[in-house]
Amino acid sequence: MKIFVTGVAGQVGHDVMAELLQRGHVGVGSDLLERFSGDDEMAAAMSYCAMDITDAQAVERTLSEIQPDAVIHCAAWTAVDLAEDEDKRDKVDQINAKGPENIARCCQRLGCKMMQISTDYVFSGQGTEPWKPDCQDFAPLSVYAASKLAGEQAVSRLMSRYFIVRIAWLFGSKGQNFVRTMLNLSKKYDSIRVVNDQIGTPTYSSDLARLLVDMIETDRYGYYHASNEGGYISWYDFACEIFRQAGQPTKVIPVSTEEYGLSKAARPFNSRLDKRKLTENGFEPLPDWHDALRRYLNTIE
Repeated sequence: MKIFVTGVAGQVGHDVMAELLQRGHVGVGSDLLERFSGDDEMAAAMSYCAMDITDAQAVERTLSEIQPDAVIHCAAWTAVDLAEDEDKRDKVDQINAKGPENIARCCQRLGCKMMQISTDYVFSGQGTEPWKPDCQDFAPLSVYAASKLAGEQAVSRLMSRYFIVRIAWLFGSKGQNFVRTMLNLSKKYDSIRVVNDQIGTPTYSSDLARLLVDMIETDRYGYYHASNEGGYISWYDFACEIFRQAGQPTKVIPVSTEEYGLSKAARPFNSRLDKRKLTENGFEPLPDWHDALRRYLNTIE
């Protein structure tokens, strides 16, 4: 298959491209920069082109020229708090809502599949029941969340062959994430305050990439939820395990979201995702998050 991947400079896009190349697919990567900014080995193995997903004409021109069998759309605005700033909101909407719309419209015309990476933030984050993939009870709490929901809805409205995959608590080899943040803070402080009333499960981008490529190779379209197995935990629980596995003596102090009080954007308390639809459709679940964390720590030590 020839698969076009957006956002290859980011965590998910980078790992998806690596997985595609490992399996022998023709991978074409894209991001904003004129030249790929990642590792030399991947740069040599893949085709790359710069593309602004908010430019409908550029999307049409690029995809029409490449003629992919599928597009895995990983590019997104992910700075949740910064998205709340008045001067950023239009840009967030252009990237997270208009970008997927531009790609979906072109994919539908070309007759190729599309996969949209989304987030648990599209839900209200209330209650304790895991969110089901086909649940339509949307209630985004932030500018970022609303923009991601709009992107989902554009894809489902315009496409007939699509996957929408919601993930949560992402960590991986590229950019900043919770694990790196905790390890960096532990170099400065003996104790760290971490919220214990937001519940979910981490997602390791390397494991996720394997699943996403498994999915794009099929025609089992629809909405899915994906995160690592291992049960639902709080950010506090995750931080404790990070320091345990890293051999750091840092003390983790549990606090409520209200006590923590530093975020501009509201975060969901309930990020539990029901992932049973994966196995029901023949897909292998992601490994336990404890094991995923161990493997990730081995890559950065």
